[in-house]
Amino acid sequence: MVKACVIGLGCRGYQLIRDVLTKNADLDIVSVCDVYEDRIADAQAELQRNGREAQGFTDYKEAMAVEGLQAAFVFTSWDTHTEIACHAMRLGIPVASEVGSELSLENCWALVNTHEETGTPYMFMENCCYGKEEMLATAMARHGKFGTIVHCAGAYAHDLRGEVSYGHVNRHYRYDQYRDHCCDNYPTHDLGPIAKVLDINRGNRIVSVSSFATKAVGLGEYIATREDATDEMKNETFRQGDIIHTVLTCENGETVLLRLDTTLPRYYSRDFTVRGTKGMYMQETNMVFLDGEAEGESVHYYKAGALDNAMKYEEEFLPDIWKNVTPEALAAGHGGMDWFVYKAFVDAVQNGTPMPIDVYDGATWQAVGALSEKSIAEGGAPQAMPDFTNGAWKTRPRLDVVEY
Repeated sequence: MVKACVIGLGCRGYQLIRDVLTKNADLDIVSVCDVYEDRIADAQAELQRNGREAQGFTDYKEAMAVEGLQAAFVFTSWDTHTEIACHAMRLGIPVASEVGSELSLENCWALVNTHEETGTPYMFMENCCYGKEEMLATAMARHGKFGTIVHCAGAYAHDLRGEVSYGHVNRHYRYDQYRDHCCDNYPTHDLGPIAKVLDINRGNRIVSVSSFATKAVGLGEYIATREDATDEMKNETFRQGDIIHTVLTCENGETVLLRLDTTLPRYYSRDFTVRGTKGMYMQETNMVFLDGEAEGESVHYYKAGALDNAMKYEEEFLPDIWKNVTPEALAAGHGGMDWFVYKAFVDAVQNGTPMPIDVYDGATWQAVGALSEKSIAEGGAPQAMPDFTNGAWKTRPRLDVVEY
């Protein structure tokens, strides 16, 4: 059983303890940490309901000093992920870091350099790499169904106006991010699965980042409609553009279009799209279109039967983890993705196998945040993506999150 500590017990941290970590028979949470005492108490109570006991700390270094730790989970605010993850690696504790973006390339390099200096495993917990639709499309791409991949697109499209606006009320860090910065602050839900399709850092690499922002009016107009808004909220000026478009270019000639869309009314979407010389996949309509399999009007127009047709390819291409998904996994959060990504980390720790989403992935995907902010400030000017592998991307073998 892997002895672990959990750092960060807010909404995400508590949910993962309740729905994922306590359900994993191979995990023993022995210490928890947060800057707020009530969150510590709530996490300890949840663990006790599941027959577990954990020490509580307000200092993450003390939480990691508990004897015998074999894993550390980092669920804190985005701006503290790197500091805490690097401390764990320096202690030789394998670390799982939740997602977000970095606002400095220095922090991205700190992750890579600390990992290389210590040899301590690091996994970036991008759960969307384990999404059912993303895995189906990736499997089809791996089997050549889409031909040569030319372009991919994705989005983090999620109405977060209430969560962001009430950040200070709810002790949530996104308020400050949207007030102080304008960038693609959450690129990895959309980029992670795309990077796997395009073999980023393993035979391919991102070369440049160009970003463009709309004006920032969504949060202000939303707050104006709320009778319970505080004076601070009413008088705030937010820098974050309502929609951010980011274009990535790749060494092997592909392009990627990312969209951050979180402060206007809308339904949730990741808009995962794969385009190749023989076909395409569109998550928005759950549609596969293969060259030669559509005739007549369907080549030029949607037909009712063409929408949501991807399920007919599941028997042949859907990975086994989704074919055999359990009710426990489906109930664990985000439709099963949380279960799979955390199981993968624990399995890698136990078996001493490579992390399926490693430190080079984490550094590269998060660097989009810092580079997008600089690009927007410079009118969309392309920014060079550092090679965090120092040339090793040319020879590193493909490593998928599952066997396709």
